[in-house]
Amino acid sequence: MKNGKKDVTKKITVPALCAVLFALSHSASAQQAKKVPRIGYVDAGSPATTGHRAQAFMQGLSELGYADGQNIAIDYRWAEGKLERLTGFVAELIQARVDVIVSSATPAIRIAKEQTTAIPIVMAGVTDPVGNGFAVSLARPGGNITGLTHVSPDLTGKRLELLKEVVPRLLRVAVLWNPNQPGQSTAFKDMQAAAQGLKVTVISMEVRSREEIERVLSGKGKERPQALFELPDPLTFFNRELIVEFAARQRLPAMYSFREYVDAGSLMSYGTSFPDLFHRAATYVDKILKGAKPADLPWSSRRSSSSSSI
Repeated sequence: MKNGKKDVTKKITVPALCAVLFALSHSASAQQAKKVPRIGYVDAGSPATTGHRAQAFMQGLSELGYADGQNIAIDYRWAEGKLERLTGFVAELIQARVDVIVSSATPAIRIAKEQTTAIPIVMAGVTDPVGNGFAVSLARPGGNITGLTHVSPDLTGKRLELLKEVVPRLLRVAVLWNPNQPGQSTAFKDMQAAAQGLKVTVISMEVRSREEIERVLSGKGKERPQALFELPDPLTFFNRELIVEFAARQRLPAMYSFREYVDAGSLMSYGTSFPDLFHRAATYVDKILKGAKPADLPWSSRRSSSSSSI
């Protein structure tokens, strides 16, 4: 009788124990399967205006074996040109503890830098990473931010050379730039150096708001520039329709930095392709998710094959 009880106990205990172990194993596997990396994607534009950049980023991830909703999750935040929204968006993503933050908006990266040193940040295009305080050097970032830069002195000079080819007798060019944006002062000095070499006088048109853009453009007749030159900046980019329409009405030849200006009606642009930058940013994200530290990933400069549309 005693032995019978032991046998029954064994028969009940062993299957029960196996069932418990199986359940625990299945539960752990299920929990592990749910832990996919999360990427916080912050864009100063909207899906309609800059969605092609997000598509290029997704294409880059896809080529590396990632699929949104399967082995990776992307949280999108679109400011729709309202840069004041960026602070809240960045705070949300940090609170959500995303694994990586990706953006091309310099204001968003600056906010993220102030709020976290733990979450890796990938910048898909910035004028001057060192000047903006995002990196100690391009070769050794030294912090939690890395990525790609899209402007260099030779690119500014090349853009001015192309403009002079279109306007052979160019002597005076109005330069639209935002002195409040870190890195713009350096870009403006590069522009002045390039202009001096081509014997072109630079007319500085400083803008800090849409209202200032409207004001300086309406008053540009006093200086009588022969052409317009835009330095890349979120302010001018998100007011590109206003700028392009003005130049068209005034029959003023203009050189812009990105293809989106051509899409807005301009005839000419020369600069780095932002979709290409975002496509390449996926490689940084992949390396970080596999354990690399942003501090050890050198910044990449633009490719020599910049996009042009004339």
